[in-house]
Amino acid sequence: MQKEILYSATKPTGKLTLGNYIGAIKNWSEMQENYNSIFCVADLHSLTINIDRQELKDNIYSQIATFLAFGLDPEKSIIYCQSHVKEHAELGWIMNCTTYFGEASRMTQFKDAKAKNKNISVGLFTYPMLMAADILLYDTNVVPVGIDQMQHVEICRDIATRFNAKYGETFAIPKGIVPKTGAKIMGLLDPTKKMAKSGDNDNDVIYIEDDNETIMRKFKRAVTDSLNRIKYCDEQPGVSNLLTIYSAMKKITIEQAEKEFEGCGYGDLKTRTAQAVIDVLSPVREKLNALKADKKYLEKIMAEGAEKARYLAKKKLNKVYKKVGLVTF
Repeated sequence: MQKEILYSATKPTGKLTLGNYIGAIKNWSEMQENYNSIFCVADLHSLTINIDRQELKDNIYSQIATFLAFGLDPEKSIIYCQSHVKEHAELGWIMNCTTYFGEASRMTQFKDAKAKNKNISVGLFTYPMLMAADILLYDTNVVPVGIDQMQHVEICRDIATRFNAKYGETFAIPKGIVPKTGAKIMGLLDPTKKMAKSGDNDNDVIYIEDDNETIMRKFKRAVTDSLNRIKYCDEQPGVSNLLTIYSAMKKITIEQAEKEFEGCGYGDLKTRTAQAVIDVLSPVREKLNALKADKKYLEKIMAEGAEKARYLAKKKLNKVYKKVGLVTF
């Protein structure tokens, strides 16, 4: 039986966080055994915000190194940068022309950004269409995403269905899958908001590259509450967030985590959660630092991955161009 195709991507707009690891990267090395997997550094998407050019370049190398450090195998998976495969941008235009203005206007990410800042780029408005192109170029069946990204998978499905209805069967219709635990990791200081790369306070975020001392210090400052119980519930967002992180690191259920902390105080919860994170990230960080020091090797991985991705993407784009009536050679 032929394996399904899995596609996943991360934006190099900042250092990868514990939330990125739990919500996506943690599962990738296992997924590559069960799917024909494609993992992308979505560097074109990063241009929707104002980012320093050197920081962007450094982040791209760092993300490729992180993929490898966490066990992605370029012999088993395609690992590449979005900008190295021009077909993404080209199909993105076709997706723009297949999407209704009203659909794009309803996207939460755009609406939130517009509410906060009037000076946002057109690129942010068309972001979901480029994301749809990313996914549809490879006849993707499965897209692992966090809860907040599911809306983008839904519009991708709508666009693909509309295109297929108009031009005949062209794209596979992808489905989004959300991890059972840790789909959305919240900030340590504000557990009502998602842990974000671009947060205002570094103490709110655990970065994959944080050293052990920093990780422990940040967890000790994590916000809990005054209820003096360790239970996963809406009334205790801080405690619930720590339990989610602990269970993900230990590969146990939330219920098992609650039992482990019966009779314990919040200090125990914080330090043991921090140690669980350190135990997982510390060996990976050593590999990551070694990989980041070898840029030539990382460029080789990017080039080889782009060649494999481009082979697939070119075939799909030619098919699309023929369907819409463009002349191809």
